[in-house]
Amino acid sequence: MITSIRMVNFKNFADQTLRLGPFTTIVGANASGKSNIRDAFRFLHGVGRGYTLAEIVGGKWGAGGQREWQPIRGAAKEIARLAPDSPDQSPTFSFHVHVQTDDCPVSYLLEIDFDPESIRYVVAGESVRCRSDGRSWTDIRNDRMEFDQRDTPALTHLNRSHPDPPDAALESAVRTVTQALSSMRFWDLSPELMRLPAHPGTPLGDRGENLPAVLETLCADPHLRSTLVSWLQELTPMDVSDLEFPHDPYDRTYFMLREKNGVTVSAESASDGTLRFLAMLAVLLGKDAPKICFFEEIDVGIHASRQWLLLELIETQAAKRGIQVVSTTHSPEMLTYANDRTFEQVSVVCRTADANDAVIRPVAGLYNARELRKSGELLGSLLSEGWMENAVSFAEHDRFRTTHAAARRSK
Repeated sequence: MITSIRMVNFKNFADQTLRLGPFTTIVGANASGKSNIRDAFRFLHGVGRGYTLAEIVGGKWGAGGQREWQPIRGAAKEIARLAPDSPDQSPTFSFHVHVQTDDCPVSYLLEIDFDPESIRYVVAGESVRCRSDGRSWTDIRNDRMEFDQRDTPALTHLNRSHPDPPDAALESAVRTVTQALSSMRFWDLSPELMRLPAHPGTPLGDRGENLPAVLETLCADPHLRSTLVSWLQELTPMDVSDLEFPHDPYDRTYFMLREKNGVTVSAESASDGTLRFLAMLAVLLGKDAPKICFFEEIDVGIHASRQWLLLELIETQAAKRGIQVVSTTHSPEMLTYANDRTFEQVSVVCRTADANDAVIRPVAGLYNARELRKSGELLGSLLSEGWMENAVSFAEHDRFRTTHAAARRSK
């Protein structure tokens, strides 16, 4: 499990760390930096897939011209954080990833140099560490690598960058990090696409494509079929008794909800929230679930009175199957219904007054947050009233004042 990701000079993060648990929730105002966190995960996922830095930033196409990888959001020169008072600087941005395993904690550091003139990215440093062996960071790059190889992280190309086989500890650490970064999926579900028929056996797309075929495969298992129906009965006022999967003359799969009175409702007539919930069920119950699932605005389309159900689904499946779920949300209800463990993994992202940079702070660590929650204060109301951003602003102001006071005393 990835326990933290530190971002240095990446987009609008000067030096911030996101702590991660089985279910991590990210809140914050619009344009605060929540989606930039998703971009950091995608950047690291591109590393785990063995892409070059140019491919990660600008997109990758297959031999047939099909797009295999969407570019990171924004212009290429907006990936690295350029300080407004030094527009000509050539910064290094970096990621520090910590992974907890049964054997030992593993860390991965990737430093990237950016040239704003040529819009070129090169790997400045890359190392791993398995802290149980008591050794310092181990460089996994070979100094003899050609310059044109510097645009590719060595993590998934270790044999190329190290002519000699790595030792067992290094090999295990590299494998651990690679598996953590490569097993990610990013879901931005589209009800319109989920309503379309699909060819049998096709996987669920990042926007929910092929949902009918995926649900049909799940329902081949009677236990999973019963589980899907039970969750739907909780979600909707419909008295759902079964799911049906008619095929058209081209053998494409559709799906329909059947109620106990015999009435059937097609995917075309199902609500957006029902479709999104079904897609999340398919992700979290499927046998090949990725290790990390990132959902944008996970609550969209789910009625406020049923968001506890979505939380229960995620919390139980994350714990049961060892899946990590990361999601952004604007919903107060999602925070109100969070259990104690989920509450500890809620982070707020905000931009402090008169600053371009964003900060990430665990909500549980904000002033009096745990006491307020124990007293019955609903966490969702604190989000709606802007209390979290205010608490961060006050804390950052005090930290700034304390730091400068200490600097003056040291002179």
